[in-house]
Amino acid sequence: MKITKLASTALALGLVAFGAHAQDYSFRFQSSDPAGNPNFEFQQAWTEDLRKMSDGRVSVEMLPVGTIVDYKETQDAVGAGLIDGHITDTSYFAGKDPAFGLIANPVGAWSDPNEMIDFVENGGGKELMNEMVGPYGLHFIGVTTPGLEAFVSKVPLDGVADLQGVKIRTPEGLIANVFAAAGAAPVNLPASEVFTSLDKGVIDAADYSVFSVNQEVGLNDIAPNPVYPGFHSLPLVEVSMNKDKWDALPADVQKIFEESVKKFQQTQVNALKQRDLDAVKAAEAGGKITVHDWAPEERAKFRGIARGEWQKLASQSPMAQKVYDTLTAYLTDKGLMQ
Repeated sequence: MKITKLASTALALGLVAFGAHAQDYSFRFQSSDPAGNPNFEFQQAWTEDLRKMSDGRVSVEMLPVGTIVDYKETQDAVGAGLIDGHITDTSYFAGKDPAFGLIANPVGAWSDPNEMIDFVENGGGKELMNEMVGPYGLHFIGVTTPGLEAFVSKVPLDGVADLQGVKIRTPEGLIANVFAAAGAAPVNLPASEVFTSLDKGVIDAADYSVFSVNQEVGLNDIAPNPVYPGFHSLPLVEVSMNKDKWDALPADVQKIFEESVKKFQQTQVNALKQRDLDAVKAAEAGGKITVHDWAPEERAKFRGIARGEWQKLASQSPMAQKVYDTLTAYLTDKGLMQ
C-alpha cells in the first residue's frame, strides 16, 4: 500500500514537473491590428508555430489592438511590463524620435518586401532597431510587413514626370513631402473619404493600401490605372518584447523566438504577395484596368527625390541621422541609389 502511494505521489509530482516544463514561458503581446484582420490572423498563427517549435515551452497570447493600451502606447507598456511584447508599425513612435518614422517607412526606398527585410537583417537595420528601442526597455526580435502598397490612380502614371500636378491623397508628414518634392499636389484626406474623392474628381490618385485591398474595395474600378508593384510605401512591422524578459531567456529559447518570427515573416509576405498577384490577374482579365509597372530607373529617380526629404528628417535627431546614413549606404551598395 505504501509503495502504491509513493508511486502515485511520484507520478503526480512527475506530471506537475512535466507540466511546468511543457510551458516554461508565458507572455502577452499586443498587436496594432484588430481581431479578424488578415495581419492579426498571421500573428495568431505565429504564436501557434512558436508553441510547436518550442515543444510547448513557450506560450504567447496575442491580443488585438487596444486590448490593454492604445496602439501608440504599446512601446511604453512593453517597457513598463504591462504587456510583454508587441507587433506593430514602428512609425507609430515617430513622435518620440523621427528615427522611428524614417526607418519604418522611408518613402520610395523599397520596391519589394525582400529589399527591406534584407536591409534589416543584413544591412544594419536590426542593430539600429535595437539601438533605438533599447532605451525604452525593449528588444527587437525581428521584422515583418504586410507588403508593398500599390498606387491608386485615375490617370496613367509611368514615371516621375507623370506626377506633375497630380492631386494625390496622402497622409501628412514624410510621404506628403516626398510627393510634393516630386511635383505632385498632396491632399490630406482620411482613408474613409478616398473612394468618394476619387469618384468625384477631388483627387486624381491615392496612397491607400496593397493591390488586393484596393481591388476588393473597388478603388481600381474608379481609378483604373494602378501602379503595381508600388514605388512609395512599405511599412516595417516590428516584433519586440520587454528587454529584461528577453535577456532572462536561455539562448535556445531566444533562438526559437527568432526562427519563429522569420517563419512568420515569410509566411505573411509570401501569402499576401500571392493574394496581390491573384488580384492583379483578375483585374487585368476584366479588361478595364491597366496596371502600370515603373521601370527601375524611374523608381531610382523617385528614390533620389525622396532622399532629399529623408535628409531633412535626418537633421532632426542624431539617431535619425544614423538611420539615414545606414539606409543610404545600403541602397547605394545595392545599386538602388546613385
